[in-house]
Amino acid sequence: MGYFIGVDSGTQGTKAVVVDGETGKVLGKTSQSYDLIQGLPPGHMEQHPEEWADAMIATVREAIEMSGIDRSRVRAIGVSGQQHGFVPMDAKGEVIRPAKLWNDISTVEECRIITDALGGVDGAIRVTGNQILPGYTAPKILWLKRNEPENYARLATVLLPHDYLNYILTGNLSMEYGDASGLMLMNMEKREWSREAIGAIDQDLISKLPELTPSDVVVGTLSKESAKSLGLSTDVVVSAGGGDNMMGAIGTGNTSPGKVTVSLGTSGTVYAYSDRPVIDPRGEIAAFCDSTNGWLPLVCTMNVTVASEQVRALFKRSHEELEKSIVEAEAGSGGVMFLPYLTGERTPSMPDSSGVYYGLTPGNFNVENLTRAAVEGATLGLNYGLDRMRELGINPTEIRLTGGGSNNDAWRQVCADIFNAEVVTLAESEGAAFGAALQALWAYKRGEGDAESITAITERLVKVDDSSRAKPIKENIEKYKILQAKHNELRDRIFR
Repeated sequence: MGYFIGVDSGTQGTKAVVVDGETGKVLGKTSQSYDLIQGLPPGHMEQHPEEWADAMIATVREAIEMSGIDRSRVRAIGVSGQQHGFVPMDAKGEVIRPAKLWNDISTVEECRIITDALGGVDGAIRVTGNQILPGYTAPKILWLKRNEPENYARLATVLLPHDYLNYILTGNLSMEYGDASGLMLMNMEKREWSREAIGAIDQDLISKLPELTPSDVVVGTLSKESAKSLGLSTDVVVSAGGGDNMMGAIGTGNTSPGKVTVSLGTSGTVYAYSDRPVIDPRGEIAAFCDSTNGWLPLVCTMNVTVASEQVRALFKRSHEELEKSIVEAEAGSGGVMFLPYLTGERTPSMPDSSGVYYGLTPGNFNVENLTRAAVEGATLGLNYGLDRMRELGINPTEIRLTGGGSNNDAWRQVCADIFNAEVVTLAESEGAAFGAALQALWAYKRGEGDAESITAITERLVKVDDSSRAKPIKENIEKYKILQAKHNELRDRIFR
């Protein structure tokens, strides 16, 4: 069949993998890091898109070299990109200014303006399926219009990070359903641009948005320039790609009802496949399309390994010692509770919140309880979102863990107990890059007349690590149900 390349272009760096299309084995894997632009005002987070392009070319070349494959058998490339970034392009196809990123929070006023124009929070949810929050792309576009009118006047095309990289590879402009649903300019249920949402910024903006495409299509082949840079043929096709969470869903096999992926990274995410739109009237669950032509209800929390790493650094513990401390403390941390909002919180939306230890007494004030409470607090925050998903009809039969925290055996058990579900990690840790390669395989096969579904592909090629599986402990389930209620009540009493 041949080989498929997946690229994951993130905030901290870019990763590339080379995957065997028959076995799903990763034959080559490389990464390259880069930084945010320094010296910007507080709340402004930006990067130069050209750095992403350079890193993509470099990592793909290195991954191919590492794999030792026959380059002539590379069939397709798929790109995963950090969601919600705004790449403004002019009529010549040049980047107008640095991209504002998902974690840029300089657009609070623009969120208010758009929300008011749509009739308040309820109106925004009616139109887009979501609240309008600073992380999303639409307020960044309005920010450009209000703060840099000369640059806005040059704006010819709005792209997301992965769309920009597709453009670098193919010279074509496109935008697929999954990543596009995070702009907040789209009717997520109908998978089409919303003139009402667009009109809250500028009715003429519709002409600057690429045509929406399904997620299983080929958006082009490598241009002569990119083929030469990569040492590949111009016959290599490029799939629609998607946002990092959408590609992470594919890479973790989360492509059919019943599976949920939880990422224990710096921040945390909980997301699930759905064959129908899932819109939360409270706006706490993000309503996205996915990159398989389905939907991806998603929860994002801001502080997961942020909390555990702060505790580890404070007590000068290794990762092994951190795990030992979690094991030595009992479930519930002896009554110590931690609200992990060190950088504010997104779900529920509490941008001005902060971290809180609560319930300390002379008898429970020790390293073990403080450590376990940090891990429990971060996991309870994710479970708040998972509980809301359950209320909206998402019922997981298995939870697949990714991210750095999932490497900790004790933390996996905490997850199983708090989530009240079996949890397991994946054999391949690079979920988004691996998912991008699998989507490229899917699009290539469909172009060749092979109708194998993305679900069939992921069931065949995505492998779990059964040695990592953790099952909930009955007595801990009840303890954590009580603790979840206390955690929610304490959070609301202090911050809401």
